[in-house]
Amino acid sequence: MSVRHKPSTLDGRLQEIFDAPVAELYDRAAGPDASAAVSRAMELRSFLALAEEQVARVRDRVHEAMAADRDMDELSADDLRMDAQWLDAALDARDGYRAALDDLLRPMPPPVHQPQPVRTAQQSVTTTLPPPALAAPAPQRAGAVRARRP
Repeated sequence: MSVRHKPSTLDGRLQEIFDAPVAELYDRAAGPDASAAVSRAMELRSFLALAEEQVARVRDRVHEAMAADRDMDELSADDLRMDAQWLDAALDARDGYRAALDDLLRPMPPPVHQPQPVRTAQQSVTTTLPPPALAAPAPQRAGAVRARRP
């Protein structure tokens, strides 16, 4: 299976940052006017996907070796030690690729989605004011400042 089709734990973040599915990002990265950021991101994503596949393989191998229905005579401490070393190396690689990809993506702003203008029908209200003679007079102290109490 091509690395383009292997999932990685940062695929969602890549899609969010570059506003495109991973397959399209690989096409962009291979294009003649690909930005350095997309090219580097997809290269790191490829390495990350492979490292995560290795972690999963070793994890599955250990789970299979430790299965409850497995014959205990088949257990090998040497094999488990070797798997632990493989797992340690694969996790170190995965962590390194995740950190490098995080560092690359951190300064990038999320895509700006232009909001679609919303058209609403504006309603107008018309009122008539009473004639000036019928308007109520303002209270005498309206706007006056109260004196402070000693």
